[in-house]
This record gives sequence, C-alpha cells and structure tokens, in this order.
Amino acid sequence: MTQHESSGQSVSIILIEDDDGHATLIQRNLRRAGLTNGFIRLTDGQEAIDYFFGDDARFEHDALSAPVILLDLKMPRIDGLEVLRRLKTDPRTASLPVIMLTTTDDPREIERCYELGCNVYVTKPVESEAFIEAVRRLGFFLQVVKLPTGGR
Repeated sequence: MTQHESSGQSVSIILIEDDDGHATLIQRNLRRAGLTNGFIRLTDGQEAIDYFFGDDARFEHDALSAPVILLDLKMPRIDGLEVLRRLKTDPRTASLPVIMLTTTDDPREIERCYELGCNVYVTKPVESEAFIEAVRRLGFFLQVVKLPTGGR
C-alpha cells in the first residue's frame, strides 16, 4: 500500500465494495479529485472481517495515520452492517472513520448505521454521472477532513 503525505497526515482508503464497476468508479474519481492515497479493495464483508480480524489479519493500525473505510451496505456473505458492528466494537478498530457508501436510502438502515457508529452515510446515486459527482465531492471532503491519528 502506498501512502501520500499531505500536511503531515496520510490517509489511506480501505474500500469494501462487492460491485467491481462501483469500486472502479470510486477509485478513479477519488484520484481525479486529488486523493492519491493508497487504496486497498476488499470485495465483500467476509474478506473485510478476515482482513481486520482473521487468523492471518493483514491490518496494522499505524499510530501516525488513520485509514478511512468506505463500506458498502449490501454485500454477499457478510453485509456491511455486520462489518460496521465488528469494526466499532473492537478496540483495535473502533476509532477508524467509517463512511457508509450505499444505494440504500431506507431511513431505518441509515439510523441503524449511525447507531452502530458509522461516521458518515452517503447514498450512491443510481445514475452514473450523479454517482461520479458524489464520489468527487467525497474526495474533496476527505482532503480537508481531520481524522484521529490513533496515538498522537
């Protein structure tokens, strides 16, 4: 994973998204918005759980940087709600910022995500130009937002 330093803080992005087309659009448009940070793509909830908590977990929380997690809600095997619940109840990952990025705009689902500790809930527009614009705006947001650093 490559990281880009900007104003003393590096933000890597862990994208948990089962739709290849959405993942490609998200990555491409975050880069176009100026985010050149490292991306890790996980393709479903089970892969995410294994990445963070499995026997051979690959996630290591660097005290100098906090990754942002972009998490889809509707995924096979393990859904985004369960991934969010696990992330927010484990002390190793509880402080990581989680942005739900999903086509679901059901108020009950939105409320449940916030109850479980998501930081931001973004509805993916179904139409691709609107989706691209939403991702660009998210990229600009991620450039200016201040994130917890974990150990500083």
